Amino acid sequence: VQLQASGGGLVQAGGSLRLSCAASGHTFERYTMGWFRRAPEQDRVFVGGISDDGQLTKYADSVKGRFTVTRDNSKNTVYLQMDSLTVEDTAVYYCAAASKPYRWVAVSSKYDYWGQGTQVTVSS
Repeated sequence: VQLQASGGGLVQAGGSLRLSCAASGHTFERYTMGWFRRAPEQDRVFVGGISDDGQLTKYADSVKGRFTVTRDNSKNTVYLQMDSLTVEDTAVYYCAAASKPYRWVAVSSKYDYWGQGTQVTVSS
């Protein structure tokens, strides 16, 4: 599976962005999908994830209520809708795919494939 993330950019605080992650291959619907981010000089952390069928989602406390993960299995794409952005959301955002069960959605080491990352910069 190859993952291609897009949609990053520069936005003012309070604004919104939607990231997309397009997957190649014929088995996208079998993968749990996750979004992670790495801020400057910080470790990569979990942001949100979604089960293979799209029925279950999980979010980091820092983004709960502001970010939404969805997927369209017919388009092999997962999305991260980010609203009410703050400067603390500035980071490189990565999508990832895991063949492991959904219960591991927040654990980065359980993911098999990673996208290249897309930069999100929020200005004050």
